[in-house]
Amino acid sequence: MTTEREANIYEAKLAEQAERYDEMVAAIKKVAASLKTGEGLSVEERNIFSVAYKNVIGSRRATRRTDRRRSR
Repeated sequence: MTTEREANIYEAKLAEQAERYDEMVAAIKKVAASLKTGEGLSVEERNIFSVAYKNVIGSRRATRRTDRRRSR
């Protein structure tokens, strides 16, 4: 049987494969919210967190660049 935490990690990994980074962020946020006081993310969870935000920010940055070029 899998825990809710494992299910959310799995969901984040699936979202990454589908390049749905906003959903990846939402899934890893659920993992972070479920942590007990003093408990931290595992190395794998930190990597997922990092990849999720890196791709969300990168996508938004690229969109802004495109918007700026069009307005010139």
